[in-house]
Amino acid sequence: GHHPVQEGEVFNTRYQAVRELGCGTFATVWLCQDMRRKKQVAVKVLKSREGFADTAQDEVTLLHCVNCMKKKDQAGENIVSLLDDFRMIGENGFHILLWGVLGPSLRCLMGNYTSQGLPLPFVKKSLQQVLAGLHFLHKRCRIIHTDIKPENILLHGHDKSLQRLLMDTLDCGQRTHVKLKRAGGDLGNQLEESDLMSIEVKIADLGSACWTYKPFSKEIQTQPYRALEVLLGLDYGTPADIWSTACLAFEMATGACLFDPQPGKYFSRDDDHVARIIELLGRIPPQIAFSWNKSTKFFSRPGALLRLSRLSPRSLPATLADRHGWTPRAAAAFAAFLLPALHYAPERRASAAQSLRHAWITA
Repeated sequence: GHHPVQEGEVFNTRYQAVRELGCGTFATVWLCQDMRRKKQVAVKVLKSREGFADTAQDEVTLLHCVNCMKKKDQAGENIVSLLDDFRMIGENGFHILLWGVLGPSLRCLMGNYTSQGLPLPFVKKSLQQVLAGLHFLHKRCRIIHTDIKPENILLHGHDKSLQRLLMDTLDCGQRTHVKLKRAGGDLGNQLEESDLMSIEVKIADLGSACWTYKPFSKEIQTQPYRALEVLLGLDYGTPADIWSTACLAFEMATGACLFDPQPGKYFSRDDDHVARIIELLGRIPPQIAFSWNKSTKFFSRPGALLRLSRLSPRSLPATLADRHGWTPRAAAAFAAFLLPALHYAPERRASAAQSLRHAWITA
């Protein structure tokens, strides 16, 4: 169902394809030259296969809502803009194309940086923008993003030279291995650490998003960032995005996934995911674990997993100190920020607005 885009192909008599930036389940994304405005843009070419047209139209509708609400709330600038959308008939049928702000992803920056994580001032600033964007989506637009992860957070330079440097230095599409320049490092086309604090971040890809009052799917979120209620098949809402944001924050600050579940011979990836959550956050209350009719898929009795019995409990501060070398004081402060965003009960989980007011992120 993908349209076989060729370099040099022109969409809508205006956007000329330069090269592919990425390929996902539902679409390919191309770097294009806007021949009318003489600037580069990102064009998302959605699959034409049956059933995808409705999904594509949902995304366009959600993005139009975001654009409309941006006029009333400046926090909307933390969400990518839909600048155009149009339709075409291609080799594989009917496609919807849309394009917006162009920039490398946070994943590109993390991959080109260090295994110890990004500098905390940049982590805090970026999280403030992500949380402000989520507050805008949740309260202004009544939208659940459902797929917060580094790949869906785009970097944006505050001026043209920084934006150009971001694109040249952090080229995920070409899988470059350019490292960020340190003090005393070689001169060249590299990103200075001092440039980090000038970078803005924007939430992108509403392709899996839904309305707070009308979820489209039970299966949401990329596995390491998946909220407990989604793993257990329960109803979800905006708190699912906050859980993902906590996982994102940990990964930005440490360079490692908070939860990185793996399947085993006798258990599934979901089994391992639930086990890792219990190891870090403690026993799941029976009223949550057994609040659905498929609870026996994971649990044999309250607090006991069906296929995994040997767990290794560890606290979040201890994990930060022992595995990532944080001082006890820094680990305790960061854990105090993360834990309210990882509360098992979604209705008691910190909201985006509450997280923005936390002492750790405002310090």
